[in-house]
Amino acid sequence: MAKDFYIRDAAQHENTVITSNFVVASKQIKPKKTGELYLWLTLADKSGHIEARMWDNVTDVLYGFEQNDFVKVKGLINKYNGRFQLTIHKLRKMDEGEIEFSDYLPKTTKDVDELWKTLGAFVHSFKNPHLKALLEAFMADPEIAAAYKAAPAAKTLHHAFIGGLLDPVVSLFTSCDLVSRNYPAIDRDLLLTGAFLHDIGKVHELSYQRSFAYTTRGQLLGHMIIELEMLQAKIEEVNRKLDTPFPAPLKTLIEHLIISHHGQYDFGSPKLPMFPEALMLHYLDDLDSKMEAMRAHFEREAESEGEWTSYNPSLSRPLLNTKKFLAGKKPAAAPEEDAAKAAAAVSNKGEPGS
Repeated sequence: MAKDFYIRDAAQHENTVITSNFVVASKQIKPKKTGELYLWLTLADKSGHIEARMWDNVTDVLYGFEQNDFVKVKGLINKYNGRFQLTIHKLRKMDEGEIEFSDYLPKTTKDVDELWKTLGAFVHSFKNPHLKALLEAFMADPEIAAAYKAAPAAKTLHHAFIGGLLDPVVSLFTSCDLVSRNYPAIDRDLLLTGAFLHDIGKVHELSYQRSFAYTTRGQLLGHMIIELEMLQAKIEEVNRKLDTPFPAPLKTLIEHLIISHHGQYDFGSPKLPMFPEALMLHYLDDLDSKMEAMRAHFEREAESEGEWTSYNPSLSRPLLNTKKFLAGKKPAAAPEEDAAKAAAAVSNKGEPGS
């Protein structure tokens, strides 16, 4: 069943009752002040996410669907605290035959084959024969290549779309290539190898057939452990083809690039970056993800009149839209005032967005 409403079009349907299909990105059952239950959902399609609440007739549907199910919904689009939300009147789980899966998962607007060719051109320029052979072996693996082109980079925080792994890696390759020119001591091939491999385990850590979620293996091991396993397997494969075996010290450096790229223990990094290429990989990767988080946040709130966005959880701050600020757009309340209003709303209504 084709969709005729997408979340990105919410501004055109404000204060309108719509009927459309979504995938359930998250589901919570919460009590009202009266003790009755209501549904707090995040619904998604390929254009974005929208918060949704169902207040009435909840017991009829409460356990009839779960997270990652597809639902048909009838409800009112309205705005609360500057953000669109959906008040659900009716909801039912959809049958498999009704679902057009391409309607629900966001996808990069870039040409993935061109992005893949760009990576190949970088790898072709390598001077280190062992690193070149290693990455060429990864890229020649049809299963890995297909997954690398399709996987997201994260479940929600940044590059959470089909092609979201490949897209930032190409961006990271470009940054690493440029910055390494300013630091002649940097081993460019080693740095780019780290850029290629630092998130490759996400092809097995994340599932992306219905919505973005963690696989059981991904939940239990995480992408870094998976990457170390993938690296070991590919080095064994490369060693069968090379005249000289892959140098053990070089393998150790790659392993450190993988396990230190989060940069801090608090961010899940088993080790801190301990040599220049590892430090550079961490900072450039972190910069790329934060810039994408800002871009996506501005895009989600493009219809907002104010120059300040809502609070961004991944960056732990609200953001200033400098284009609106310089253009003299209508000022928004200061972030502290927004927080006070949100707190008052919770006190008065029981839940934000109600």
